[in-house]
Amino acid sequence: MAEYKDLDRKIIQLGKQIVRMCTEAGSGHPSTALSLVHIVSALMYRAMRYDPKNPWNRAADRLVLSEGHAVPVIYAAYCDLGGVVGTSDRPSELRFEDAMTLRAGDSVLDGHPNPAIGFPFFDSATGSLGQGLSTAAGLAAAARLDGLDKKIYCICGDGEAREGQIAEAADFIVDHKLTNVVAIFNCNGQAQNAYVSPQQSPDALAAKLTAYGWDVRIIDGHNWDEIFAALSAEAGEKPLAIIARTLKGWGVKALQNENSHGKPLGADAVDSAIADLDAQAGELGVSGEGEAVRVDKLSSPQVATLPAAGGFSAGMLTAAAKTVGLEKAVEEKMLSTRRAYGAALNAIGADERIVALDGDVRNSTFTIFFADHYPKRYFEARIAEQNMVSAAVGLAAAGKIPFVSSFAKFLGRAYDQIEMAAVGSANIKLVGSHAGITLAADGPSQMGLTDVAFFRTLARTRRADGAPACRVMLPSDAVSAFKLTELMSNIDGMCYMRTHRPDVPFLYDENETFQLGGFKHLIDGEDVVIVASGYMVHVAKQAIEMLEEQTGLSAGLIDAYSLPLETDEILQIGDDCRGQILVVEDNYVGGIADEITAAAACSDLGVMVDSLVLRRIPKSARTPEEALGLVNLAATDIVAAAQKMFDQSE
Repeated sequence: MAEYKDLDRKIIQLGKQIVRMCTEAGSGHPSTALSLVHIVSALMYRAMRYDPKNPWNRAADRLVLSEGHAVPVIYAAYCDLGGVVGTSDRPSELRFEDAMTLRAGDSVLDGHPNPAIGFPFFDSATGSLGQGLSTAAGLAAAARLDGLDKKIYCICGDGEAREGQIAEAADFIVDHKLTNVVAIFNCNGQAQNAYVSPQQSPDALAAKLTAYGWDVRIIDGHNWDEIFAALSAEAGEKPLAIIARTLKGWGVKALQNENSHGKPLGADAVDSAIADLDAQAGELGVSGEGEAVRVDKLSSPQVATLPAAGGFSAGMLTAAAKTVGLEKAVEEKMLSTRRAYGAALNAIGADERIVALDGDVRNSTFTIFFADHYPKRYFEARIAEQNMVSAAVGLAAAGKIPFVSSFAKFLGRAYDQIEMAAVGSANIKLVGSHAGITLAADGPSQMGLTDVAFFRTLARTRRADGAPACRVMLPSDAVSAFKLTELMSNIDGMCYMRTHRPDVPFLYDENETFQLGGFKHLIDGEDVVIVASGYMVHVAKQAIEMLEEQTGLSAGLIDAYSLPLETDEILQIGDDCRGQILVVEDNYVGGIADEITAAAACSDLGVMVDSLVLRRIPKSARTPEEALGLVNLAATDIVAAAQKMFDQSE
C-alpha cells in the first residue's frame, strides 16, 4: 500500500546493510536479523514513542531484544536514525556507515546487546536466551510506579520460547497486571541446527500464552497491515503477545537455508545477496533509493530523567528495629543477620527509589517488613528466581534500586542471570539468606555453599568503568548486616550480601562504621591470627577463648566482611603473629581463603596461610554446632588447626 512505500524502501536499505555489516565483521546472525526487518522497522520508525537523540529519556517507550543475536537489525536502524551512544555527559551521534563497525574491539556495536559499553538504547545485556521478557517486566513495573504511560516491547525468538524463564516471566507479568508489556515472538521456524520443535510453533505458543492469560495475536511478520494492526491494539486487562510468522533470511536466498544460522555471507556472495534484495525491491515497487523514512515522524514523549543516585539512610538500628517489632532482640543484643537486613531494608524503604523482590520466602528473608509497609513497591516473584533477577535488572534500568532476596542456595539457580546483570553493569542488590551450613536441620538442599566463590569471581572482575563487577558483603552480626545494607544501597553497581538463619550476639556497637573492602581487627594476638566472616566469626571467637584456656596460645581475630578485600594490612597483621594466618569459612573453596592466599603469594612478607573450609557435602544436623562438627569446622577443629600452625612455626 502507498503509505508503506517509505518503509518498503527502508527495509531494503537495512537488509543490504545487515548483509554487509555481518560480512565485514566476519561473524554475526544476518539471517535472524533479516527475519525481523519488518517488525523492527515498524517499531523504530513508526510505532515507538521515543527520540533516538535522547536514549536516556525514561518516559520513552523501550525495546528489549531478548533474541540478542538478531541485534544487527537494531544497529542498522539506530545508525540510520542517527541514534546517540556514549554517556549523557559525553554523547556521540551515530551515522549510517557506523553500522559497519559491528563487533570491532573499539565499537559500541557489540556482538549482542550491552548497554554497559555505551549503547544506552538497550536497558540490559541480552543474548543468553530467555531473559529479556523478564527485564521488560521490570521496566514495565517501574513505569507503573512512576506513573509513566509507556510501552515496553520485547522481541523473543521461537526457539528461545523453550527456556523456562519465558514461562516464569509470562506468569509474573500476568500476576502483576503489567499490561504495558508487548511481547513479540519471532516465529521463523528455525533454531540453530534444525527446525524448532512443534511445541514452539506459532499455534502452540499462542495456546500456551493464552492459557497463561495473555491476549494473543498471530500475524504475518512481513505484512505491514497486520503488523501495525497488532501494534496499535488498545491495551486491555491482559498483556499483549504478538506471534509473528517470519522467514529467516528474508530477501536473501542464500540465507534461507536451514544451516544458515549464525553464518555471515562470504565477501564473494555479497553482490548476489544485494541483487536478491534489489529484486525484492522490484516486487515491492520501490526500485531505487527513493524517499527515506523521515525521523520527525517519530512521536517523542515528554522528557523524564533518572533520579539521582545515592543518599540513602537507614538511620539507627534501635529505631529501625522498633518499627518492625524487634526492639526486644536489640535490647538483648541477640539477633540474626537476616532479621537485621529486613529491618534495614524497611528503613531505607522510606525512599521511593527502593523496591524489593522475593521468591516466596519473604517471611524467612524478612523482606516481609518491607512488603507490609510498602506493598506497591514489593514484587512477589514466587518460586522463579531467574525471572526475579532479570526483572530486577529492568527495574534498575528505570532508576529503581531493587533488593532481590531469597535463600542463597536458590539464588544459585539464577547465576547465569546474575552474570548477565554484571555484563550490563546493572545496579541490583542481591541478598542470600540461610547461607552456609549453620542452617543445619534442613540439610544441603537448602544451604548456600557455592555463593562466596561465585560472587568473589565477580568481585575480582572489573566493569567497563573500572569498578568491581560486584561487591560482596559478609556480615557477622545484626549491626554489620544493618550497616552493610545501607552501604549497598549507596553503591552504584551490583552487590551481594550473605545472611544467616541463627540468632547471634552483637559484636559491634550500633555506631560502628563499615566500608568497602574493609575488615575489623576484633582481637589482638601474638601467635596466630584467625580470619573469618559471617557466623564463623562467632565460632572463631569461641575457639580463641578455648586456645588461651587450653594451650596458652594468643590468637588474633579478623572479621573480613567485604570483598574484594583490602588484604595488605591483614597480611601485615599475620606477619606480626609469627607469619601465621588461619582462614575459616562455612562455604566451599574459592572464598576468603583464596583471596588471602592469592595476596600472600604476591607479598614479600612470607606469610603462611592455612584454611578450614567446607571440603565435603554436608548433611542434616539438629543444631548449627552439630552441623559444624560433622564437617570439621567446629571450634575444637579451629583450635586444633591453630595449634598445628603454631607448632609448625616453631
